[in-house]
Amino acid sequence: LQFVESGGGLVQPGGSLRLSCVASGSTLEYYSVGWFRQTPGKEREGLSCISRSGDITYYTDSVKGRFSISRDSAKNTVYLQMNSLKPEDTGVYYCAAKTAWPVEAMCTRARFPSWGQGTQVAVSS
Repeated sequence: LQFVESGGGLVQPGGSLRLSCVASGSTLEYYSVGWFRQTPGKEREGLSCISRSGDITYYTDSVKGRFSISRDSAKNTVYLQMNSLKPEDTGVYYCAAKTAWPVEAMCTRARFPSWGQGTQVAVSS
């Protein structure tokens, strides 16, 4: 299973972006999927994860109420809608997947053997 992330860019504080994560190599319907962020000097952080069925989601506190995760099985794609962006949201965003992991555990404790190229998000005026 491989991912290609896209949709990042430069946006002013308060702006919005929609990230896309397209999977290949397998169908995403068997996986919970999450979005993770890497910023310089910090560990990669789990931002939001969504269950296989899409009915269970997890958000870390810093993005609750601003970010929304969704999935489209027909397109084998997971999205992250990011609103009210802040400078501290700047970083490289990645997606990853797990089978048989609860979404909160996946976002907070899971380890992944590899990552895609990610998509860069910069929030600055």
